[in-house]
Amino acid sequence: MAAPDPQQVADPEAVKRHPVLFRAIRQRRNPRLRRTDITVTDDRAVRRAVKAASLGNAMEWFDFGIYSYLAVTLGRVFFPTGNDTTQLLSSFATFAVAFLVRPLGGMFFGPMGDRLGRKKVLALTMIMMAVGTFAIGLIPSHGTIGLWAPALLIFFRMLQGFSTGGEYGGASTFIAEYAPDKRRGFFGSFLEFGTLAGYVGAAGLVTALYALLDGAQMEAWGWRIPFLVAGPLGLVGLYLRMRLDETPAFQKLEGGRARATEAADGAETTSKGDLATIFRDHWPTLILCVCLVGAYNITDYMLLSYMPTYLSDELGYSETHGLLILLAVMVFLMLLISRVGALSDRYGRKPLLMAGMGGFLALSLPAFLLIGQGGVLAVTAGMLMLGLSLVCMLGTMSAALPALFPTRVRYGSLSVGYNLSASVFGGTTPLVITALIGWTGSELMPAYYAMAAALVGIIAVACMKETARQPLAGSPPSVETHEEAAELCAARSPEPRF
Repeated sequence: MAAPDPQQVADPEAVKRHPVLFRAIRQRRNPRLRRTDITVTDDRAVRRAVKAASLGNAMEWFDFGIYSYLAVTLGRVFFPTGNDTTQLLSSFATFAVAFLVRPLGGMFFGPMGDRLGRKKVLALTMIMMAVGTFAIGLIPSHGTIGLWAPALLIFFRMLQGFSTGGEYGGASTFIAEYAPDKRRGFFGSFLEFGTLAGYVGAAGLVTALYALLDGAQMEAWGWRIPFLVAGPLGLVGLYLRMRLDETPAFQKLEGGRARATEAADGAETTSKGDLATIFRDHWPTLILCVCLVGAYNITDYMLLSYMPTYLSDELGYSETHGLLILLAVMVFLMLLISRVGALSDRYGRKPLLMAGMGGFLALSLPAFLLIGQGGVLAVTAGMLMLGLSLVCMLGTMSAALPALFPTRVRYGSLSVGYNLSASVFGGTTPLVITALIGWTGSELMPAYYAMAAALVGIIAVACMKETARQPLAGSPPSVETHEEAAELCAARSPEPRF
């Protein structure tokens, strides 16, 4: 809510006696904005930055997604216990290991990105992810080298997780700081478009392998192909990211092409991305971020990572059947996601996030009851119900989360908060759901788990501030045209003196 005009609340006689004082108070509350304080974005540069960040993100999540889609096969290759449930739990435990080190990656790469720049750190995370994924494809099986096989798998999964700790926070920060204020949701949605594209690529490749190869061939050598593809993809992503300039917000923070004055809406002009500052000064927002990301990650990984395994292991479908349905659902979500991002610019982040959380709370149980009935139509309808709820969050979260934190600690704070939550809630989702089904015998446990997460998410969304169409905290306004900048300056200028 806007601050009241001091002339309206003060004694009129006092205003007459001290006009200079009250004019200073008024200008302090509504500071004069100079044209040089405003960032006018270059549309081509914005689209180039969005493309590079999104494609890089797609390649990272292709690398990360293939493990979850090959979980059943990898369980047989690396954990040959003879018990299907134990194999699956061991495979998902190794999946979760990567998430346990993600907070360490976030604490390492996040502050580094606030000190050295977003571009350099995003290039480094791309290299590490590609190396980790490619190396997994070269590990000999358990039958060849015994316990060294799962040990090496865990090591390279940890390398993947460590690099991913700097990916989402950096990529979302990169796009948010490049995008104009009024279209941050639209451009931010392409980051999650990249996530879906990575998952679609991984699911498509794994589906093709399951269709072309029999079980023995998949366990012997077929599972290696998706991991080995990661090497060339990583080089492509690295090339795209190295061609970019630093974000305008970071350049102004570092005293680059233009220096923001104190009139530029409190823009910061120093960079101190240390962990002590993050935990000491921003812990309430960190808690809010953890709650938002926890609800988002549980529902995201339940649908995009765990669902094919649920269909094959719990309901008896073939691996190809579940993957094909999920593939169709994800392609459908890709068609919608930029529309959702544009809607969040128009109506606000909170309404879209609340719709997604509310959808999971109300529709998870009906969706899993439909899925449990079997048949392509019923399973597809159930997954679409979950997917439409998820896309409300996918298209909005990448613009909402960076806006929680000020520029000087944005990369570090978001990386720490996001990865702490992803570690505790996201990566453990397949493991927890599999264990809950085993303990209770109920195939509806995924629905109950998603509903509990959505309830937490609804409370978190209710507590967050609306940030749509507003400048990022600690950065000057960002607009698309010089005319819009002139209008903004005029609107911020005090009334003329006569």
